[in-house]
Amino acid sequence: MYDSEHALFRELVRNFVAQCVLPNYDAWERAGIVDRALFTDAGAWGLLGFGVDDKYGGPGIEDFRFNAIVGEEFGRALATSAGLSLTLQNDIVLPYLLGLATDEQKARWLAGTVSGETVLAVAMTEPGTGSDLAAIRTRAVRHEDVYVVNGAKTFISSGQHADLVITAVRTADDPHRGLSLLVLERGMPGFERGRNLEKIGLHAQDTSELSFTDVRVPVANLLGEENSGFYALVRNLPQERLSIAIAGLGMIEGLLTQTLAYAKERTAFGQPIGSFQHSRFVLAELATEIDIARTFILDCLVEHLRGELSAVRAAKAKYWVTELQCRVSDRCLQLYGGYGYMREYPVGRAFVDSRVQMIYGGTNEIMKEIIGRDLGL
Repeated sequence: MYDSEHALFRELVRNFVAQCVLPNYDAWERAGIVDRALFTDAGAWGLLGFGVDDKYGGPGIEDFRFNAIVGEEFGRALATSAGLSLTLQNDIVLPYLLGLATDEQKARWLAGTVSGETVLAVAMTEPGTGSDLAAIRTRAVRHEDVYVVNGAKTFISSGQHADLVITAVRTADDPHRGLSLLVLERGMPGFERGRNLEKIGLHAQDTSELSFTDVRVPVANLLGEENSGFYALVRNLPQERLSIAIAGLGMIEGLLTQTLAYAKERTAFGQPIGSFQHSRFVLAELATEIDIARTFILDCLVEHLRGELSAVRAAKAKYWVTELQCRVSDRCLQLYGGYGYMREYPVGRAFVDSRVQMIYGGTNEIMKEIIGRDLGL
């Protein structure tokens, strides 16, 4: 599945996390936002924009295994907020530019995404719409060579840092055939960011409300064809959901490793807590379920590399792994006892960081709906 080149890259990512992320992570968590240096450092280390062609400053690597390694290793280090910031850039937003941007747009935007000087975000969710893309109300009205945009978005990851925001807007009344994608840029008059939202977890990953009041967006910032945005959004969702599952799998593998070490060192009643039958059984169950999950995710990754990963299988991966992630983090925290509830132990942070995995990228209820419809129900 992975070859020697991937092994070398994995070591590079681990060194990056150890040197550039973990020493700063607690400070970022307290500040409620990662430093922008995370992006520029990641760019300097070669961790961004794998699929960007070399004429735009990228390595031109069409191999999602490199993306997967970034998600896995940040997850294993339990550096979830920082990992999400980078996987959002690489796995979720950049594909829109790679697949839809014109040569002129690529020349304007791609080099900065590779260097980390340009931070990306995608704005779909609106107050009251949740996972329902067809209910998007933010509207863009064309006047000659500009679109005038009015509306609001919420829960936008990297919303504070973002320099380019790929924004789903309504350009016609049809629920599906009336959506378009516009790239809004930092500094456009009328484009405002609300506060950095306070979440129960992922504290260092900035999440924002965005508002648009008569924002004049050049027609040259239209991504793809007008009124084709819904299909572009849906087309990219399988990779997004696989990326969420991969990062979640990395986290639970890292969490199990840390919990095993703790169970061997922590004593109660004169013996390591891991020596009690209950603890052994819990860890044995988790180790088995994680192995099963990895086998499934690797199979999905192989399908994705062949261009064959279906929306249904991606939904199964996202649903199954994120449910497992919440279960593993809960049971590991229990093994830590009272110490697991203390902020100084990463297991507590992993517990609250995991919960949103079942919500973003499409709620797990939506994932089950996709799977159920495929069963003919």
